[in-house]
Parts: sequence; structure tokens; C-alpha cells
Amino acid sequence: MRAVTLARRALILSIAITALFAARPATATIRYRVSLAHTSEHLFVVQMDIPGAHAGTEIAIPAWNALYQVRDFAYRVRDLHVLAPVAANGNGSMLQLRALDKQTWKIQNPASPSPTNDSAQVTVQYSIEWNDPGPFDSQLNDQHAFINFAEILMYLPDRRREDVEVVFDDVPSAWKIMAELPPGREPNSFIAESYDALVDAPAEAGNFSDFEFDREGAHFRVVVDASGWNKSRLEEDLRRITTYELSLMGGPPFKEYTFFFHIGPYADGGGGGMEHSFSAAIAAASVDGAAAIAAHEFFHAWNVKRIRPQSLDPVDYAKEQPTRALWFAEGVTSTYAAFTLERSGLWSKAQFYEDLATQIGEIESRPARAWQSVEESSLDAWLEKYDDYNRPDRSISYYNKGQIVGVMLDLAIRDATDNQKSLDDVLRLMNDEYAKAGKFYNGSEAIRGAVEEVSGKSFQDFFQRFVSGTNEIPYDDFLALAGLHLKVETTTTAELGFRPDALSGKSVTVSDLDPDSAAAAAGLRDGDLISPLHRKSSPRKAAEWLRDRAPGDPVTLDVRRNGHHIEISFVVGSHADRHYSIVEVSAPTAKQRRIRNGLLQGATG
Repeated sequence: MRAVTLARRALILSIAITALFAARPATATIRYRVSLAHTSEHLFVVQMDIPGAHAGTEIAIPAWNALYQVRDFAYRVRDLHVLAPVAANGNGSMLQLRALDKQTWKIQNPASPSPTNDSAQVTVQYSIEWNDPGPFDSQLNDQHAFINFAEILMYLPDRRREDVEVVFDDVPSAWKIMAELPPGREPNSFIAESYDALVDAPAEAGNFSDFEFDREGAHFRVVVDASGWNKSRLEEDLRRITTYELSLMGGPPFKEYTFFFHIGPYADGGGGGMEHSFSAAIAAASVDGAAAIAAHEFFHAWNVKRIRPQSLDPVDYAKEQPTRALWFAEGVTSTYAAFTLERSGLWSKAQFYEDLATQIGEIESRPARAWQSVEESSLDAWLEKYDDYNRPDRSISYYNKGQIVGVMLDLAIRDATDNQKSLDDVLRLMNDEYAKAGKFYNGSEAIRGAVEEVSGKSFQDFFQRFVSGTNEIPYDDFLALAGLHLKVETTTTAELGFRPDALSGKSVTVSDLDPDSAAAAAGLRDGDLISPLHRKSSPRKAAEWLRDRAPGDPVTLDVRRNGHHIEISFVVGSHADRHYSIVEVSAPTAKQRRIRNGLLQGATG
């Protein structure tokens, strides 16, 4: 009976393997050649060699990558055509590409419109323009190239598992290229076991600096495109960050890892980072900022890249991929970035307290917290590209509230177990049960299950109120578990009720008018032009203009609207500013002291 069962299993396995690779040609390497010759035009010229292609084969370019935003990279594509071969129809006509939608094309033979199974190597060529700085985009200019491959390389939707090779041509003589991928057969080339593996490994080309170090059995490479940066400071910060997080998670899930840094002018909008399985790309204004981002992005090597929600796998490059788990994948990763910076000594405990208080101040400043849960914020991540969605009365951030929930969850676990267990144990358990087992977790339900397994207590109420629900977080109740107190100080400041946008001369335009303000009640409108009245200054800069005014002071403005002058009078409004800080209570109990030390040191017991 056992022999028959084993034979049947072998047969089933053989059939499954045959089915899996049936559509895969024997020499299945899809090859890309990427020319960097057109740096001043910011054009990557791509040649894609597709073995075993035929009329009917479809190619596509992703609609999204790096950010949870559909950005339609297809609009950047130019001159897409089949370069070879000539169709075997006797009249020398070329194969053609027929657009199926905005990001998908089908190879067809104009002389024989019906699909054919005749296989050949088909070469497709196109150019694509990118000159956008930062880790979420790609860039080609005279200084360097940074490549997120999913943003420039097309793929075959039904052949994503095939091995691929990318070769860079026309590389400027002073440039070098680095990617966390095995080298290919030619200089400046890399190989990957699949399209997915390739696009999970960005590349940097240019005259960059680099250094290496080893930690906890892993080799680290650091690529830096910057000027005037402090190498010893950055290296020391990275050593501390990687040492702590590797120790926390029980060792590296990789043999080698690469950090890509753009430090300085690349950090438009304050910088940011993009995680990958074996690397991270980071843009920051300074080394200090780069290290803070690195603490977050490196922890993603576990949380989200390997401890991964089922809703994000496999990646669907063609459309949105909603998930309710970003509060954990991103927000709790921010929790651990703060833990890492404090526990590794890069932050003082005062800086940790200040950061947590700042996060609390941010969520408390957003009225949307009363109706949008952190799970719903995760689900709505795809709306973040719209400015109106990001208004305080419209949404909260899963990064922001997720980080706070992470700290409160850690405190609750420590309290429930008399500081014998913590959120650290939850992450390690999920690493064992999901990442190391090659499985994915099922959203917040699985996270709660791990918390309850570690703590031995029910956390249903916590998750219902603060994760899927919109209950106000009782910060002081949680902070008191560690002998901490949230201090709130309120100050009242003068407020115009609109944003003055300065124009040439001394005039300003009214923008972002608060409909509930006294200015709006008096008849002011968005778009009104304000000029100096009776030789008095117009409010070009609200803060400076309000410096000598107090709430309730009368204001008269000369407003031009549709060619007419109108005098509008109202009184200066007021705004209550709340400043949050976290302070230690003067006489903590022994348990509070243990939990506080555990929170700050990552210790239990």
C-alpha cells in the first residue's frame, strides 16, 4: 500500500512539474539590453529578446511599482516596435505590436492575423524617459542612473517565472554599476531567476562611492551617491542598526545585502526609502536622516518582504492590490525603527519619547481618526496620490497610527506577561511560522493570533477598538504601564482662516479658505486677490503678518474680484495648538520600572 501511494505521489508530482514548465522553452532566458547613451535626454533605450515568442505572445509594462499608486509607466514609453525577425510570409513584412490596453501589447503577423504557434526569438525595442529622483522612481542624467527595473522593463504576463538577464550598454567610461544580483555573462550585466526577482533589486550606475562591512554572518555593501558626506559616521550608524536588528530577529535571512544611498539634493520632499528583499534604496538630506530611514527599511527585510501578508503575494503589476495589513507591515516597522534607534544608542530615550509624542500629536490633529480605522487607512493607501485624500479631515496615516499601535501593543503584552514577553516575541514567532516556512499570513487576524499565542491572553478587544475600530486610544492608560505620562500643553494663536499665496509686487491670492472661518463668513473667497489697503501691508506671509495681532483684532482687506474692488472686514480668528510630550512619573512601581526598561532596552524578565 505504501509503495503504491509513493508511486502515485511521484506521478502527481511529475504531472505538476510538467504542467508548470510546459509553456517554458528549453532556452528560456529573456534578455534585456539597456542603453545608457542618452543621458541628456533621460532616455533608457531597451532591447528585449524573447525566446520562444510567436504571434499571439503578449508583453506588458507594470502599472505600478515601489509606491502603492497606479502610475501608468506606459505613458513614458516611446517608439515601441518589433525589431526582429522579419515575418516568414515571403513578403518581407515585419511582425507588429497591437495595443490591447494602455499597458499591454500583442505580437502579431500582419500577413497572418490569426495567432500561430511558430516559435522564434522576437526582439522588441523601445525607449522610456525617466529623470525623477528618489528611491521610488528611476533616473537617467549626466550625473548617474538609478533604476527600478519594473519602471523601465516590460515583461511577459504568462512567463514571469523564467530566468532573465539584463545587460547595460553604452555605459559612460567613468561609471560603474552595482545591483544586488548575480553577475551575467557580459560586463555590466546581471541575472535573476525571474522577472519578480529582477525588479526586486534596483541598480545604481555612476561615479558613486562604496564600502563594505560584515555583521552577524552577513556581508553588507553600501553605495553612496553624495558629496560632503561623513563615511565613518554612516558606517558606524549602519553597523549599530544592522547589529541590533539581526540580533533581534535571530540572524540574517540573506548572505549579502546592499544599501543604496542618495544623500543631498536627491531628497526632494524630505527623502524616503524603498525596501527590497536583499537591498534598500534611501534618499535623505543628511547622514543622520539616512540612518533613521535605514532603521526602517532594513527591518523590512523581515516585516513585509518575508513576514508577508497573503494579500500582497503574488504581486499583480497590472492593477491595484489592496491590503488591510499595512498598519503592521509599515506602521509597526516604524515602531521598530524607533526601537532600533533608541536601543542601539543612536537616539537617547528623550528622543524616543519625543518621537512617540510627535506621532501622537499627528494622529490627534487629524479629525479623520474618528471614522477611518488604521485597517481602512491601509486599504485606502492607493488614494494617497490625490492631495485631497491626504487632508486631516479625510484620512489618517497607517504609518503614523500603526507606529503608535505598535508601541501600545508592546506595552500591553509586557503588562499581560509581567514583562516576560513582548512584541519582539511576536515578530520572532511570525518569522518562524511564516517567513522561514515560506508561508504568508492572513492579515490582522493572524497578527492577533500570534499576539495571543505569545501573551496567553485574548487581545480581541484591543484589535476591535484600535485596529479595525476607531476608538480613541487611551494613551495614558497604556503609558502608565511603563510609568510614563502624556503631558498636553495648549497655547492659543491668531489665525487668518486662509493661506496667503504671494504674487509679484505686494499682492497675495487667497487659498485654502476655511469655510468655517470669520473671513469666509465675511465674504472672502478662494482666488480673491488682496492688495495693500491705505498703504498698509497685505498678509503675504501669514506668520509674520499675525505676529503683532491677537485673536479678535479687526481686519479690513482690499479685495479684487472680477475687476472690482471690495473691502472685506472681519476679526482675526484663533487656533488652539497642542504640544504633546512624554514624561516619566516620579515614583514608578517595580513592575512599571521593569516594563519601562524592557521597552527602552528590548529586554524581558
